[in-house]
Amino acid sequence: MEYLYKNGVIEFCPNDDFDPVKIFECGQCFRWNAEPDGSYTGVAMGRAANVKMRGDTVLISGEKEDFTEIWHDYFDLGTNYGDVRRSLCIDDYMREASDYGAGIRILNQDRWEALCSFIISQCNNIPRIKKIVEALCALFGDRTELYGREYFTFPTAERLAALTADDLAPIRSGYRAPYIVEAAKAVASGEIDLDRLSETTPEEARRVLKSINGIGDKVANCAILFSLRMTEAFPIDVWMKKAIAEHYGSGFDPKIFGKYAGLAQQYMFYFQREEKNRE
Repeated sequence: MEYLYKNGVIEFCPNDDFDPVKIFECGQCFRWNAEPDGSYTGVAMGRAANVKMRGDTVLISGEKEDFTEIWHDYFDLGTNYGDVRRSLCIDDYMREASDYGAGIRILNQDRWEALCSFIISQCNNIPRIKKIVEALCALFGDRTELYGREYFTFPTAERLAALTADDLAPIRSGYRAPYIVEAAKAVASGEIDLDRLSETTPEEARRVLKSINGIGDKVANCAILFSLRMTEAFPIDVWMKKAIAEHYGSGFDPKIFGKYAGLAQQYMFYFQREEKNRE
């Protein structure tokens, strides 16, 4: 994909679906926040960045090499989401849901950050998840800067493994604190090798991740989909349970969506959650 770099900004025209609002507001990540001008600023892969649309062009702050080394992979720009989206239109409901969610892309997130973030997400709403994650980063991450504003990277598993649950009291993560520390220790020690898991199967990755105290199917499937690059993973939360009950019933099997069941899940989740805004 061709791109242009000038004055600290990378510009490129996506070949297909790309909508920052839907990408960052569909529940797959917690470190990007909307700015008054409609852009999004966040921290990913150790970099603070701003992302905005100007017509059909995406503008990302950063250095020239950031596009090939970070953002091309992070935004999964090698996948044609338009073609995949159309392949998921297996019925009237999915046609409506995928049309509504057109522009969503599955982010290839840092594996430890995704796992830890979704541990925090348990029985939580998105604003509170983001608040806890930001507090965690401010206390234990490394400082970085963008346009004169201070940001913090996500703390490494090694850094958090050296803590106790009591050390996490300031971030107000509640009962999740010991789960965070236990997961950090498992990853930092090599007991759980997230890179190796990415080369296995969703079933094997799910089994291994669930061996960590506090991780169930939903958290495991989120980590698998959003960081291990297994697009057939299909996380189910309360929004998805409602969508499945209303449109597919008790016999539902996500395998009907094939290899990209995880993208179908994102369309369904976003469509279901935003329904009240359409009424």
